[in-house]
Amino acid sequence: MAKARHGLTKRAYQARARVLREQLVQLQLTLKRAPFKVLLILAGPEGAGRGNLLNTLAEWLDPRGVETFSYHPPTDSERAHPHLWRFWRSLPGIGRIGLYAGSWYTETLREEARSKRALSHITADAGRICRFEKLLADGGTLIVKVWLDLSKESQGRRLRSLRADPATAWRVTDEDWHHHRIYDRLAATAAHIRRKTNQPGARWHLIDAQDERARDLSVGQLLLAEVRRQQERLRRRARSQAPQRLKSLRPSGLRRLRALRLDQHLSEKDYDVLREKWLGRLNQAVRAAFAARRAIVFAFEGWDAAGKGGAIRRLTSAVDPRDYRVVPVAKPTDEEKHAHYLWRFWRDIPANGRMVVFDRSWYGRVLVERIEGFCRDDEWKRAFGEIDDFERELTQHGTIVLKYWLHISHAEQLARFREREAAAHKRHKMNAEDWRNRRKRTAYEIAVGDMLALTDRDHAPWHVIPADNKRFARLEVLRSASRQIEAALES
Repeated sequence: MAKARHGLTKRAYQARARVLREQLVQLQLTLKRAPFKVLLILAGPEGAGRGNLLNTLAEWLDPRGVETFSYHPPTDSERAHPHLWRFWRSLPGIGRIGLYAGSWYTETLREEARSKRALSHITADAGRICRFEKLLADGGTLIVKVWLDLSKESQGRRLRSLRADPATAWRVTDEDWHHHRIYDRLAATAAHIRRKTNQPGARWHLIDAQDERARDLSVGQLLLAEVRRQQERLRRRARSQAPQRLKSLRPSGLRRLRALRLDQHLSEKDYDVLREKWLGRLNQAVRAAFAARRAIVFAFEGWDAAGKGGAIRRLTSAVDPRDYRVVPVAKPTDEEKHAHYLWRFWRDIPANGRMVVFDRSWYGRVLVERIEGFCRDDEWKRAFGEIDDFERELTQHGTIVLKYWLHISHAEQLARFREREAAAHKRHKMNAEDWRNRRKRTAYEIAVGDMLALTDRDHAPWHVIPADNKRFARLEVLRSASRQIEAALES
């Protein structure tokens, strides 16, 4: 707990602020080259001075490297998405500082102020926040959480002082007085939330907000110290990292993959008849989901030339084009590289009653990024749990998540590669990287097996599709999609 001195003189404050401001600006210059972002979360009772503190920090810091966030009650559009969607969309990029006057804590405290909530609900909110912050912190984000501590008596004096001055009376609302009346209840709830969300990488710091000048200096010095500590932690981690030999984490997934029967056959005549049947059933299932205000998310993965594009075209032909989007996932852009790997997928999560199809997905973290060394061993190993939390957040909101791995044999892939190179209208689909990936098939099989074993859940199961026969694979996608959507609506 950081304690501020009371009665700091204006002269002493200005002298210390001048030095601190220079240090913070210099820190921002080094932060531009650092592989992490900073989130400074300011919370506390009404009257603790979050607004004034933000103004002070805005004066001290270079505005080109700072973003300020304040969250109001969610809009209809935000309610139509999973709870964390709006917070993911507004995260600052690497090398930048985000100042949060309101955050993912705000709505929980607002709900408690409106009506007393069961402790179990508050604890559930805190658990969700813990997982979110852990995911960010594990990914390198520095989270500095500050609770501006102000007693009930001091809060009352500050509110009365603001109201007595015609220039500041507008700052005090009826809601502020309501919060003052229930101060003890809100303080107990806030203390409970802080206990539940105080974890490594996202610790709470209590700052005495009685003296405004000392408060501002304390927060600025805390920010400076925490960024320096984060830089040193990352330097130590970089020195200790060593690549590990590729081996399976959970062999059951690899056994499942290799046991798949790929010699499935379906004639063109049978396919034409069954396709119409399952397209109709899928259309009814999707329309029922939209009527129930349920969103649908498809994630397609598979070997190069396994037929993902063809399966997606048949799948989407059953849906009104106005109700879905196909998101082709390529290498991350420079902007996306400066964000958490899940950030770009959160941006495209559909609202209730809509559908998005990802042609490749967030599983790139545990597939191509693992095999090609685009992330550290600790990062891709941690990603299995992070992806599980991500998909659980979607399904708890009501989103139906369908995941497909299209599996073809080594020989069939070679035949399709050669066919693509021989056909002028397909040649654009081939490049040197496809041949290079093919030579690493054994390594990729191990990664796919781990993916299947560690992320196959009842709320988001994997459908492993034999795809040597394209007609069989396309029909199996239609069949399994129809059945999973129907089952989700029934439950």
